[in-house]
Amino acid sequence: MFDPKAYRLDEEQAGLITKARELAQANFAGRAAKWDTEATFPLENYKDLHKAGLLGISIPKANGGSGAGYQTYSLAAAEIGRYCGATALTWNMHVCSTLWSGPLADDLDMDDQMRAEQHRRRAIHYKRIVEDGAIYSQPFSEGGAAAAGGVAFGTEARPVKGGWIVNGKKIFASLSGFADYYGVLCTEVAEGEKASRRNTLYLAISAKSEGVSVVGDWDPLGMRGTVSRTLIFKDVFVPEDAALMPRGVYFQAAMRWPHMFLTLSPTYVGLAQASYDFTVKYLRGEIPGMPPVKRRMYPTKQIAVAQMQIKLEQLKSTWFQAVTEACANPSKEQVLRAYAAQYTAMEGANELAALAIRTCGGQAMLKTLPLERIYRDSRCGALMLPWTAELCLDRIGREALYEAGEKDE
Repeated sequence: MFDPKAYRLDEEQAGLITKARELAQANFAGRAAKWDTEATFPLENYKDLHKAGLLGISIPKANGGSGAGYQTYSLAAAEIGRYCGATALTWNMHVCSTLWSGPLADDLDMDDQMRAEQHRRRAIHYKRIVEDGAIYSQPFSEGGAAAAGGVAFGTEARPVKGGWIVNGKKIFASLSGFADYYGVLCTEVAEGEKASRRNTLYLAISAKSEGVSVVGDWDPLGMRGTVSRTLIFKDVFVPEDAALMPRGVYFQAAMRWPHMFLTLSPTYVGLAQASYDFTVKYLRGEIPGMPPVKRRMYPTKQIAVAQMQIKLEQLKSTWFQAVTEACANPSKEQVLRAYAAQYTAMEGANELAALAIRTCGGQAMLKTLPLERIYRDSRCGALMLPWTAELCLDRIGREALYEAGEKDE
């Protein structure tokens, strides 16, 4: 998807991205239908990711990881999404625990003591991942405005000696029942205080902790292998070393590093590419297990492929620019471009899948082929907080027309 020369990637970046692509192509593509049909978590794929060193792709090299930054991780995730959307999307939840607490946190303001404590604590989590293959998740949504950044999270952490007592719930919690640790965003509320977004904590809660439970069924339209059931936390004790970020740092990140919320998009860039790949192979008569019937000679098919190529290049270009310029304190134009990239990836992936189905015809509806799964998986992206398609449109329009603090009389 990303030629190193064309996309100006160095040798190390290209190597990591190639590793992700080859692993997904060889192992994940053939298993994708199983996770979708059964709505089961791709645990086998995670064993492969650990063996390949990709669970620690964004863990600093000093801690045994690959040290990949935001851009490199994003391109690698797109390559995995090309072959298995559910694996790519859940891998994002895992990697963000290391990306946010690693290179992203390193860009934020902390005094020397706080930074030293941050490095000490994150090393605990990184060791579990690198050595033991521990899987981290990132449950976010609660059914209200908190996940969109509108109000404080309803899941609360009450400070006690040696840590916190956490109570609350998370819905659409990907990897529920399969993650070893849940990276929970919650609000620290001391006795007599009001909940505030400024007091958001980012805590890694062990799945084995007393008071943690997984409830509800999981039978969705798409992304079925994410197993995003509901998590309940009832009087769960969480020790101080479970903090993935120090007090106040998550709020600082949300304000100063907005591209942290763009990391769901690589999966959908990969799905967009997958729709195009399938269509070209189908029209050329190159789908494994099907008769080698060519359909490429028809002008209507050629025009459809041309339209898909144009849409795909527009999508990839906008998105690549956004993930390349991700940084702390981006300009207004960079933030607007990030929203545009999110919208373009999430809606564009499904537009390409729909065009692919129309072009390939009746065969595309069959569950024996991947296109109908790609269509269902790609339709779900626009719904995902914190940057749904609707929220992206709302913010682009408002922030393009108003400068900070401006109001209409």
